[in-house]
Amino acid sequence: MTQRAEHSTLMDRLALDDLVTRYAIALDDGDWPGFLSLFTPDGRADYRSAGGIEGGAEEMAAWLAEMLRHFAIRQHLIVNRRITLARRDGAPGDTATVQADYLNPMRLAGPASDTGDGPTAPNYTCAGRYEFTARRTTDGWRLTGVVVHEKWRQVRPVDD
Repeated sequence: MTQRAEHSTLMDRLALDDLVTRYAIALDDGDWPGFLSLFTPDGRADYRSAGGIEGGAEEMAAWLAEMLRHFAIRQHLIVNRRITLARRDGAPGDTATVQADYLNPMRLAGPASDTGDGPTAPNYTCAGRYEFTARRTTDGWRLTGVVVHEKWRQVRPVDD
């Protein structure tokens, strides 16, 4: 691999890592325009293994906005990222996959947590693995697909 290809690969890996981080932050902050900006126009997501839906990015953003409003506190932790860049003639191509584990502690909304006076400890936690697919665009790397493979969840009674 040439030095130019190595540099390009490193820059692509950093950009893909940043894309996944921006995905998690958009979910936690409820930044739905930011969430949509991460996807290609034909981008799709599949949350069915976690009891959700599968659809285009706009449909998914609307569904997530409705579902996540039930949680006063959200924190998507995405770790163990395995980035695989497609290769073309020995150089990085324009598509990639990212496989990453997630841990998602959240706090169900309730009367006390809605006012900020109640407990903040999570009472709903889920975990699993994301499969992201991405494509290089003129605006940088964008998601073409997100598939959630939930492995477990724990729900504790609301104690406020």
